[in-house]
Amino acid sequence: MRAACSRTLDMAIPLPHLLHSDRPLPAAASHPMPPSASESAAPPQDELKRVAAHRAVELVESGMVLGLGTGSTAAHALDRIGDLLRCGVLRDIVGIPTSEWAAARAAAAGIPLSDLNAHPVVDLSIDGADEVDPALNLVKGRGGSLLREKMVEGASRRFVVIGDDSKLVPRLGASGLAVPVEVIPFGYALTLRRLHKLFHGVPGFNLKLRTASVNAKASTFEEDGFELEPFVTDNRNYIVDLFFEEGIHGDLNLISDEILRITGVVEHGMFLGLASSVIVARKDGVVMMDKEMKLNGI
Repeated sequence: MRAACSRTLDMAIPLPHLLHSDRPLPAAASHPMPPSASESAAPPQDELKRVAAHRAVELVESGMVLGLGTGSTAAHALDRIGDLLRCGVLRDIVGIPTSEWAAARAAAAGIPLSDLNAHPVVDLSIDGADEVDPALNLVKGRGGSLLREKMVEGASRRFVVIGDDSKLVPRLGASGLAVPVEVIPFGYALTLRRLHKLFHGVPGFNLKLRTASVNAKASTFEEDGFELEPFVTDNRNYIVDLFFEEGIHGDLNLISDEILRITGVVEHGMFLGLASSVIVARKDGVVMMDKEMKLNGI
């Protein structure tokens, strides 16, 4: 369809009106009006993800080396980039995938792929996040790709995070869902005990080895009644999920260093100071948060 070749592709997005919100809508108290049934219905979460992803792809220019994110939100960006390549709107793009899943999805979309060995500097990375705090620190990796994500996005000149407003939290870990830590399989039980000791005495803290059948986004404290195979990452490592009922309190950089000093830990899912900006699609419009914490309508 012709709209697929448009640089902005408004009509190809199910909720194009969100892309043209110059600012959040005024509060209902300012000019109360009874909403229609269609206006009162909140957009589905996946459509909000699509809107944020398509807006982020507007930042992509021909000739760029792109970091290609992993997950349901990033999938919309990958598909959009593929559409623009097929139309000829974008040319000479090279993608650096953050997971085997991203590599397969990008290849199916027609995005040429390479790696960090050939392209150690990435122009722009676009990816989702599991949590975003007010300082634009992130929790990522509930899908299991945190190590490669952090390597690619840490090598990026600009890292744009995309998502809906359900990802915004007052502090990391505050959603009650997993803060993942990737560990090597050798001696993983010892590594798990050392992680437990590090956070001993923290109210509401718990941790568990992720298993192959566990959805890290589904349950915080559910215990398995039988032995299951550990979840294995693309790097053939295991993941230990940390849970904080009240979020992580304290100096995040210090906590990061303490986790990484544990022998057997490869990386953790706190992305501190890496995000350049966050594009959030909400039911009343699209907003961008930057490192200076100015909320700008876009």
